[in-house]
Amino acid sequence: MSEIDPALAPFARRCITAGACLMLLGVIVGALGAHVLEARLAPKQFASFQTGVLYHLLHALGLLLVGIVAQMSGPTPWLRGSARLMLLGIGCFSGAIYLITAGASHALGMVVPIGGISFMVAWLLLAIHAWSLRRTLADHADAPPGGRGPRRST
Repeated sequence: MSEIDPALAPFARRCITAGACLMLLGVIVGALGAHVLEARLAPKQFASFQTGVLYHLLHALGLLLVGIVAQMSGPTPWLRGSARLMLLGIGCFSGAIYLITAGASHALGMVVPIGGISFMVAWLLLAIHAWSLRRTLADHADAPPGGRGPRRST
């Protein structure tokens, strides 16, 4: 029986830690909105705020996922890019919505699409990483015990 090494690789540890902290922050901001802001904001403003919280939480979970995948498969440029873009997206998309809701200039709304595009590209990079593993795993699955060439169908 082999022992499991509980240590996380540095990149995976950073992603999981950041994702968990961002989940905590998202829950705090969401609770603040539900208990304080709902009565003070117009319905359209509150709906926008809720969208910011939703995307914040979803992409914090995405960052956790990137960390888990990185631990299982090793960090790659695709995963590093995905993590960075999820962070950028949370900052630009949700952050701008939060600031506008708090009274900042609506001109800050020009940053929101940058966050949305960052989210989209982040998920694309994660998909590319997964697709690139398909070939590697398929190569290993086709190898017979002992690793001497592909398996032959009988």
